[in-house]
Parts: sequence; C-alpha cells; structure tokens
Amino acid sequence: MLETAALLAHAGKLDLVIRHVLAGLGHGIHAGRERGAGVEFSEYRAYAPGDEWRRVDWKLLARADRYYVREAERDSHVAAWLWLDATASMAEPSREVAGLDKFWFARTMLACVAAIAQRQGDAFGLIVCTDGRIEFTPASRGPRQLQRVLAALKAAQPKGRLPDAEALKKCLHFARAPSLVFAATDALDWPSPLSEALVRLRHMRHDVRLLSLRTRAEVNASFKSGAAYRDPEGGDGLHRLQGADRDAYRHALSAHFGNVAGDCRRHDIPYVSAVIEDPLQDALRGWLNVAVRRSA
Repeated sequence: MLETAALLAHAGKLDLVIRHVLAGLGHGIHAGRERGAGVEFSEYRAYAPGDEWRRVDWKLLARADRYYVREAERDSHVAAWLWLDATASMAEPSREVAGLDKFWFARTMLACVAAIAQRQGDAFGLIVCTDGRIEFTPASRGPRQLQRVLAALKAAQPKGRLPDAEALKKCLHFARAPSLVFAATDALDWPSPLSEALVRLRHMRHDVRLLSLRTRAEVNASFKSGAAYRDPEGGDGLHRLQGADRDAYRHALSAHFGNVAGDCRRHDIPYVSAVIEDPLQDALRGWLNVAVRRSA
C-alpha cells in the first residue's frame, strides 16, 4: 500500500510513474529480440525527435543531407494493443488510499506496458471503451508513439457504459496481424460486449490476457454498514449493504469472479486479478510473466 501511495504523488505525470515502476523490472512483454540474428532491414523513415541516434543511417545523410532512420522487421515481430475499460464503474475509489481508484490503477498498468513495448521496439496502440463509444490510438512504434498513448490515457475519463456488442465486433479489424492484447477492466459486467470481443480475438488466434481489478473493500465486503450505493452504470436505485448482507455479498462476488476465471480458462485467456491497494509493481510483474510464458 505504501508503494501505491508513493506512486500517486506522481499521478499527474505518467512518465514519472512509469520510470519508478519499471526500475529493475528486467524483462519485456515477449521473448523476441530487437537486435542480432533475425533482424532484417525493412525501410527508411524520416528522423523524429526522440529516435535513437544509433539507428540513423549516416551514409544516407551524406548523400541526401537529411536524417533518416533504419526500420527493421524482427523475426519475433508483434504488435501490442492496450485495451482500457473506461466505463463509470472504473471510478470506484479505494477506501484505504486517498486519491486511488480502479481507473488510475488500470491506466498506469497500461502505460507501463506501453513503455515496455516502446523499449522493445514493438508497435503498440490503444483502445478505450467509454460512454458507449470506442476511441482508438492507431498502433505505431517509437518515443513519439509513447507520448501519444500516454496523452490519450491521461485524457481518458471513466463514464457511461461499454459500447454494444455490434460496435465492438466491427472494431476488431484493428488486429489483422497476430497481436498481444492487454485488457484492463473491473470485470463486474461479465459476460459483456467486452468479454465477447476478447473471446472473438482469442479465436482469431491473438494472444489475449485479462486483468481484473477490485478494491480491498470489495474483496472483504468492508463497506460501512448501511452505506448507500448506486450502480454507476445501471442507475436502478439505491442499494444498502447491511451487516447481515455481507456473507451473501462475498458469496455472490466469489461466484461471479469464479465464472470470469472459468470463462478465461475455457477460451485460453490468461487471467490476472489484482487488488488496487496492493503494490502495482507486483501486479504488473504477474501480468508480464504470463505474457513471457505464453510467447516463449
């Protein structure tokens, strides 16, 4: 909890949070290589601020008097897609850590995955499901792409419901080539249009992995007795959790997430569950270890 609280001090600057989280993490999101055997020249592109100088073609600079960067295709080429559930329920706050909510945790996890993909030289893009619509940041590579993705994550706000199943089905054209799909959600709405889309992507032979988020209060049913609660996405009146309701609540929640885990197993989707008050680094390490095992 102390680690998570410390990260919140940099909540307005995702790049600072990323640097803190990734310090010493030590591995990437798949078992590929960026340099050495298996790397073949693909194309030139104009130099952009932030590109590594070692990738500049100096002979071409002498001939053309312009900076160009060599792009390479690797034998382990993979694109990473970051999928953020930005619906209203993701605004659920921690009852223990001020300023912490599910959305901050999900957004920060995906920002770290983006930074690792950029470090590995992979293409990566972002999908945000919010207020009944889908927002895309197309996949690309490099430091400028990382800044685009971080800006889109910072601008996202948790509101409304998921897009409907038909809208999500139509959007799946983004993943034409084999891809890694990292989806962060609270999974409270399951089965859902999101779950159907992830299963469809898995059946299309993409490598999909799910992160579900809960607060400690949700896990332990440690809400204040008698406190009023309204479903932020349902709007179907107020609900009150009395002391006698806690066992039934825990049982229902356990059954629900058991169904989520069971669906993921049936469709070969690695599933990681995290409590947002726990260290974010531990949750990220578990998510990435799943990715490395799957792609090794």
